[in-house]
Amino acid sequence: MKIGALAEATGTPVETIRFYEREGLLPPPARADNNYRVYLPAHAERLAFIRQCRNLDMTLDEIRALIALRESPAQDCGEVNALLDEHIGHVAHRIRELRALEKDLKSLRARCASPHALADCGILNGLDRAAAAPAAPAKRRHVHGAH
Repeated sequence: MKIGALAEATGTPVETIRFYEREGLLPPPARADNNYRVYLPAHAERLAFIRQCRNLDMTLDEIRALIALRESPAQDCGEVNALLDEHIGHVAHRIRELRALEKDLKSLRARCASPHALADCGILNGLDRAAAAPAAPAKRRHVHGAH
C-alpha cells in the first residue's frame, strides 16, 4: 500500500509516518518502480504499536528500546519491566508537578474573586510580581519527542 493508504488505515498523518521512518521506528519501505514507498501489513502493525506507546506517553527512545526488545522474543522481559517501571516513575513525577501547578493556579485565581478594573486585577498583578521575581532554575522534565 502507498503512504496515503497506510495513513488512512492507521489514522496517522503522512508526515508522522515519515517522521517515524526518519527516527528509525518504522523500517524503510520498499520502493516501487515509480519510486513510491510500498508499505506492508507489518508496517501497519508496527505503526499501531508505536501509536499505542505514544498514547501511553512514552518517549521515542522508550519506544525504540521496546521495538528492539520485541525483535528478540527469546529474551526474558526483565528489561521491558524495568523500562515500564522507569516510565511509571516519570508519570508519577509529572502528576506531582501538575498537582503543584493546579495549586498555584487556584491560588492565583483566588486573588481576583469578582470582576473589577484591570488595574486592580489580582491575577494580572500576581503574574506581574512573579514575572519580576528572579528566575527559578529550570525544572528537569521527562522529555517527549514530537508526534
